[in-house]
Amino acid sequence: MTESKDRNEKNKGKEDQVEELSEKEQEELLKKFDAEANTRKLTGIAAGIVFALLLAFSLFQLYTGAFGQYTAYIQRTVHLGFALTLIFLLFPARKKTVKNSVPWYDMILILLAIIVCGYWPVFYETLVQQIGTISTVQLIIGGIAILLVLEAARRAVGLPITIIASCFLLYAYFGPYMPGMFAHRGLTLHQLVDSMFFTTEGILGTPLQVSSTYIFLFLLFGAFLVQTGVGNYFNDLAITIAGKRTGGPAKVAIFSSALQGTISGSSVANTVTTGSYTIPMMKRLGYHRNFAGAVEAAASTGGQIMPPIMGAAAFLMIEFAGVSYWNIAKAALIPAILYFAGIWIMTHLEAKKMGLHGLPADQIPKASVVLKKIHLLFPILFIVILLFKGFSIERTALLGILSTIVVSSFLKETRMNIRKLIDALTSGARTALGVAAATACAGIIVGVVTKTGLGLKMGNSLVSIAGNISTNVQMQLMLTLIFTMITSLILGMGSPTTANYIITSTIALPAILALNDALPIAIPILAAHMFVFYFGIVADITPPVALAAFAATGISGGSPIKTGVNASKLAIAAFIIPYMFVLQPQLLMIDTTFFEVLLVLVSAIAGMIAIGAGMIGYWYNKLNWIGRIVSLISGLLLIYPGLYTDIIGFSIFAFMIIIQFIGNRKQVKEEQTQVGS
Repeated sequence: MTESKDRNEKNKGKEDQVEELSEKEQEELLKKFDAEANTRKLTGIAAGIVFALLLAFSLFQLYTGAFGQYTAYIQRTVHLGFALTLIFLLFPARKKTVKNSVPWYDMILILLAIIVCGYWPVFYETLVQQIGTISTVQLIIGGIAILLVLEAARRAVGLPITIIASCFLLYAYFGPYMPGMFAHRGLTLHQLVDSMFFTTEGILGTPLQVSSTYIFLFLLFGAFLVQTGVGNYFNDLAITIAGKRTGGPAKVAIFSSALQGTISGSSVANTVTTGSYTIPMMKRLGYHRNFAGAVEAAASTGGQIMPPIMGAAAFLMIEFAGVSYWNIAKAALIPAILYFAGIWIMTHLEAKKMGLHGLPADQIPKASVVLKKIHLLFPILFIVILLFKGFSIERTALLGILSTIVVSSFLKETRMNIRKLIDALTSGARTALGVAAATACAGIIVGVVTKTGLGLKMGNSLVSIAGNISTNVQMQLMLTLIFTMITSLILGMGSPTTANYIITSTIALPAILALNDALPIAIPILAAHMFVFYFGIVADITPPVALAAFAATGISGGSPIKTGVNASKLAIAAFIIPYMFVLQPQLLMIDTTFFEVLLVLVSAIAGMIAIGAGMIGYWYNKLNWIGRIVSLISGLLLIYPGLYTDIIGFSIFAFMIIIQFIGNRKQVKEEQTQVGS
């Protein structure tokens, strides 16, 4: 104990120098790791134009959400037109040369975007009645549209998705020259442009449709929540609940990041905003900088899988998986609880191992003051009720926005005036730009897969590889899942949540679904979608390209790779649970009863305790390598739903607790003897 106290005092002396990031420093850090934050700061007429366009964008979406959408082509091209115009106004061509003015070449791109996206509304009747190949003018219009979308995605989302989409376009065109089973007839230039821009199979496909309806309105809902001060309230609530506990700041980070993640929609943005004060707090308490950064990165990434909102990708799952949003949120609940429980448990055990305590009482907000603003959480509860009652997504989002305005009026400091309303409308539209670019670009990928059958080919190839390695059905299943996991992690690196889900569900998902045809098993489609969804998201904390972990090091001063490794260790549930819910869908509350769910949850949380102890190397006292392995085995058996595995897992779990308890009592007696002597 004396040794740990000395270490804490030494660490405290170093970490007291760490200050929370200012708003300017947060902005610079976001620009470094989040392409969506790297925008120009325009002034004068240009700033006025951007403001007017952002406001008009939100008002257009609110109008169509409330009074009915236009036809698919018009709704989506107008949405895309707003997004492209604003992206070329706000996002520079190069990160390192951000100038607060719009260069001449971007003015040309803006003009082209207006012409291209205005083409559909102007010539709508002609285009929908058109039969046969497209004209030369339409070939040029469609070709420019594809190039504009690729460039907008590169600026607002990042290079990875642009490279992937470009490769898919080349694959579609050079199909006859592809090797083996990946060869196809190929598309002519006219056919490629036609499918990409003049049908709803490409750029104007399902991803952009979801962006122009569900996603935008919920991003607007999040923007209205932020204007009420709910973000700061999450922080105060987290400190009040978790601040005094062992390793308090780490638990504050977990709690606040889980709440913030439901409205931020970005792992990197969540890491920077909440991490700017939680990481310095953790370091001051005595956590190592690599561990402190990892806690924030892992917790912030988990916000994307936390019901009820779950980030923008969940709305895409409605269309891709063909299930209701309520079923998606319900299915995500137990895995999300286990994810955050795992991080909570490991930070607790790390704190116990290091002899760390909670925050002092003078740094904890008074509960009475915090509870005074508890009404700010009502809009989130309200949308859960509406979704449960079967309200449409658009109606739920609109009523959620109205409830936010009403609830904010209860207190003077949270009340929304005209200025706040306008700020919410413009900031919501600004947030939607990256999503619009990502979904439009991802539509290219989806379109190529649809036209060439690439998804099915990749799925069959992965299943075939697994079959060549083993003839055992269960082994083939596990190998296919492992291959799909690796594919999802690679495809998800460097891409935001929305884009990586579209990519992984288009390219990696067919491998799991192909198992239903190749093997005598039945994997629910929702379980398959959740599998690739999870691994696409945890790519943000998985080295070597772990954007959320790298952003955390900008605050902690730690090593990017070590922080990423620690974050992956803390998020171990995200690497285990997807396998479990594919094998046993009870974890997703599919075809199960309340008591079965309760048993699964209790068993799985006990499993996370055992896994956490094995990963950290501490329970009641330090674990040797044998104890760590036994703990991990116990945890895996408990997480896997099944009577026999639960019995064996609980038996080992109880044995480990007894051994640890006896060892702890011996250690206490030895310390008392030393003190007495």
